[in-house]
Amino acid sequence: MPTLTLFRRLVLLLTILLCAAAAWAAGAPPRVLIVVAHPDDESCFAATTYRIAQELGGTVDQLVITDGEGGFHYSLLANKYYGVNLTDEAVGRKYLPDIRKRELMRAGRVLGVRSHFFLDQPDPGYTEDIKASLAAWDLKVVEQQIHDVLSRGRYDFVFTLLPTADTHGHHKAATVLALQGVAALPQDARPVVLGCTDTTSAQPQPAPFSGLDRYPETRPLPQAPLFRFDREVKFGFKDALDYQIVVNWEIAEHKSQGLFETGFSAYRYEDFFVFAPGGAPGLAKTQSLFDLLTPKPGEAH
Repeated sequence: MPTLTLFRRLVLLLTILLCAAAAWAAGAPPRVLIVVAHPDDESCFAATTYRIAQELGGTVDQLVITDGEGGFHYSLLANKYYGVNLTDEAVGRKYLPDIRKRELMRAGRVLGVRSHFFLDQPDPGYTEDIKASLAAWDLKVVEQQIHDVLSRGRYDFVFTLLPTADTHGHHKAATVLALQGVAALPQDARPVVLGCTDTTSAQPQPAPFSGLDRYPETRPLPQAPLFRFDREVKFGFKDALDYQIVVNWEIAEHKSQGLFETGFSAYRYEDFFVFAPGGAPGLAKTQSLFDLLTPKPGEAH
């Protein structure tokens, strides 16, 4: 039995390596769709997005489910910048949807995002309850729009936020809807869905993650490695630059979100889990992607 197990592992490894070798054989740069709940959620994979879109010539689009109107609590510093009292709930909910769209589009320009899809669903405010989050949205509209964008885009990957138990319910809901949207596509048209979480130098390993209760599609692929992009990779003249600079530029564009603005250089690693529905082919494609993402010595940026 141990020999059989070892044989199976070797066969799986060989399959992964062969698939990885063929995954980008056509030489086409990767195509990625970001699916998130709020404007500014793209920060989790900001450096990875920049690397793909601005340095590798790939395509990154972004789909945002809510209008972000619930983000008025920490807008005090932006009141004078925008000339309206955004911390007043009625005023904030009136003006923030347009403001946050414009902020996101400026942030997207930094990262190289090609297109933004705004679904303009309600943002009632913070909750960790995924059911309440889903109940706040017109799911038929959201599901149809996700399907339409996925079908047209023919993406290789979908980036989402890792739906940990203690994260925002909107984040969980967006990830579940993205996974369900991918599962509804024909088998040969399904992108690999990756869940992202940020970690620090002081606490460099993400907490173990086994999926969201009652949502089996959110389980990570068993025995798959953690895929990581290091924002502190050095490059440029005398290695004086790194990707934290780009991430900080992206954060700075979201001026209406004061608490979010305190995140300058707060996280070092963008860590990605492969969700189980991707299987061995998904693992192989992800390995190929991260092989491409690793900067080469002497590479011009």
